[in-house]
Amino acid sequence: MCAHWMKIVIVALAQVDADIVISGGTIHAGDGKPGIIGDIAIKGDRIVAVGSFQAAGNPRRIEAKGMIVAPGFIDLHTHSDYPLQKQPTNANWNYLAQGVTTVVTGNCGSGPVDTAAFLASLAKVKTGSNVAHQVPHNDVRRQVMGNVNRAPTDAELRRMEDLTDKAMRDGAWGLSTGLIYNPGTYSKTPELVALAKVASRHGGFYASHIRDEGAGVMAAVEEAIGIGKEANLPVHVSHIKVTGRGQWGKSGDVASRIAAARKAGQKVTADQYPYTASSTSLTATVIPTRFREGERADMVRRFADPVSGPQLREAISQALGRRDAGADIRIARHAPKPGWSGKTIQEIAGQSGRTPVEVVEEIERNGGAQVINFGMNEDDMRLFMRLDFVATASDGGSMVPDMTTSPHPRSYGTFARKVGFFSIKEGVIPLELAIRSCSGLPADIIGLADRGYLKAGQFADIVVFDPARYIDTATYAKPHQHAQGVVAVLVNGVVAAENGKPTGALAGRPLAHKAPGAAR
Repeated sequence: MCAHWMKIVIVALAQVDADIVISGGTIHAGDGKPGIIGDIAIKGDRIVAVGSFQAAGNPRRIEAKGMIVAPGFIDLHTHSDYPLQKQPTNANWNYLAQGVTTVVTGNCGSGPVDTAAFLASLAKVKTGSNVAHQVPHNDVRRQVMGNVNRAPTDAELRRMEDLTDKAMRDGAWGLSTGLIYNPGTYSKTPELVALAKVASRHGGFYASHIRDEGAGVMAAVEEAIGIGKEANLPVHVSHIKVTGRGQWGKSGDVASRIAAARKAGQKVTADQYPYTASSTSLTATVIPTRFREGERADMVRRFADPVSGPQLREAISQALGRRDAGADIRIARHAPKPGWSGKTIQEIAGQSGRTPVEVVEEIERNGGAQVINFGMNEDDMRLFMRLDFVATASDGGSMVPDMTTSPHPRSYGTFARKVGFFSIKEGVIPLELAIRSCSGLPADIIGLADRGYLKAGQFADIVVFDPARYIDTATYAKPHQHAQGVVAVLVNGVVAAENGKPTGALAGRPLAHKAPGAAR
């Protein structure tokens, strides 16, 4: 009895060798359990102790009393592929300011096909956050077939399989599709299954911007689930939603179908940004796929064609009609006319004396535009937010303030809005579960075994924030505003932010996936 007691004392008094100690914060480990007050020790790029311990020597201390200490957040869905390869957006401060330490690229089927070259580019320029990449189906298809509306030949499919295989071997984490975008929109399910099987062989997953998020959302979810089942790999539904006023209230049906697949033993998850507006190209929003084949010049010529021109304008008119005559569509970026940023199609039409269809035609004739679509319902969004299989993800991109554009505020506010507003302020979801949706859950979804949790052995990606001040400030009217309330951010054990300001450290790493059993 006495020997046992002495052993406990000796363990309790053991000292931990650390470079940095985060002291006295409420630690949320990322597992969905309530937080506990304690310390975290970091040595090099790893966490070496969590809880109560004594630190040897004189490590740097970050005082966290009254603060929340959480795993660095992981954004499963960004479009930062190209911004991260150049300065100053490689610093990724709009995400670090929210506590995001890892971002995933290659989403919606778009991004670099050559994974090895992409990861090498990131290592050369250096990034503020870690980066994991996916095989982008749209660009794989485009590289092999161009933007054509037909099934691939056997030889073309083999070439796409080879590109997918190489990307996975070079470190991609899964296959991503964007089935409303060209040319992926022209692909049929068997093509997607064939490529998903390649990703499956490498221990990857299948992430999809599904074929329809409106009237056909149930069929689109069914397709994704079917692909995962046939290819034997996890399925992930990107930015889950039901969009369009006529579809409001269907979130429960979508959630129930995914829950049923999970109950049957299939791995199906989703991610979500906490906003009721989406953002994509005007082209994808109002121009049917049958008019988008080929290059933009081909689409523009269709406006002048005596047969296709009237059909195209009628299709645009119908699409605008489903979006309150263009009042639900706001311009985020149109390079030829930056003054249109922040205005709706309906507003531009009224101010210029044209019809909304004429405004759309002018935009499409001059390079297109990025837009914000106000098409979702708050109740649906909140339902998805509470589901234990739905992670938090922005669908945004690395950027710096630019007053000539009016992007979706999600690039600056997603994680602070989910945790600071909807959890801490509104109580829609318990704090420990909101944090899990930003950390442990996305780590599990992608397969990051050594990030996403606060425990010994994990890489030291950590965010410390003040629960009384952590909030998003970016709005649709003023989107270029950073989140507030983050006290410190560590990326791979390096302090990347302190006192709410960037240190200038570029401590992020390109994260290459290795298939189970592969040599490391």
